[in-house]
Amino acid sequence: MIKILEGTKETVSFDKSTLFMLFDNDEYEEYPTHWHTPIEIVMPTENSYNMVCSGIPFHMRENDILIVAPGVLHKCLAEHGKRYIFQADINILGSFSEFESLLSIMSPAILITPEDYPGIHAEAVELMHKIDREYFSNSAFRDAAVCACLLQLMVGVSRVFTSLPDKFTDIKPTKQQEYIEKFMAICDYINNHCTEELTLDEISAMTGFSKFHFSRLFKEFTNTSFYKYLNVRRIAHAEKLLLDPNINVTEAAVRSGFNSISAFMRMFKIVKGCTPTEFRNLYSSRV
Repeated sequence: MIKILEGTKETVSFDKSTLFMLFDNDEYEEYPTHWHTPIEIVMPTENSYNMVCSGIPFHMRENDILIVAPGVLHKCLAEHGKRYIFQADINILGSFSEFESLLSIMSPAILITPEDYPGIHAEAVELMHKIDREYFSNSAFRDAAVCACLLQLMVGVSRVFTSLPDKFTDIKPTKQQEYIEKFMAICDYINNHCTEELTLDEISAMTGFSKFHFSRLFKEFTNTSFYKYLNVRRIAHAEKLLLDPNINVTEAAVRSGFNSISAFMRMFKIVKGCTPTEFRNLYSSRV
């Protein structure tokens, strides 16, 4: 299924007229640790399937759905059975800032099960089947229909994910939605200003919380620390700069908000599984 893999970077080649790709996959084959920029949605349709995302194992039964965030290192284990593997360019979702924030906090992946997502699981499964039917049809507006299903799926998952009971557990139910909206706005602010010299003191002050209270709430909402979240967003920005051959690695580091080239190199290796130079070479070798 992986057609172009250099190092840990998979280049996904979509059909010329689309920004997505669907595989009805039944291969008994292990796919090594890799990452790619499209979002990936996997649903076993016959037997189970196992994946590892950022070192975290995910076991999927039939009709469980795993949504893997863009840029996450993951591998697929060899399993007998069948499954949908759907990949979509994040530009389909990119025009909505809410989705950009969601993709940041859902990392490395969201597992949609009937137990954890009872209100939308059945609908999500039907949407995946509908994507399959539309993708392999010759119907008019096929691409628009697939995109509509993807958006409907992501809206449903987003609404449930951001209001799960494990978020802000010690906050009164009447205040939880207010907190969710506040921290979604904070994530959006960090995404848009990640290249600037943001500090924990500055961002916590924006919420009106002490930095200690903010740190705990931010970790509870995003499942990661403030500084790790910030650095991951900076690495995502650096990726774009590194595609320009006129920008050297040091300049990319500085323009992405890193004051230390060694810190940039270390964080890039952690997040992407390769060095900035190796990342750049993956693309230059294809030009």
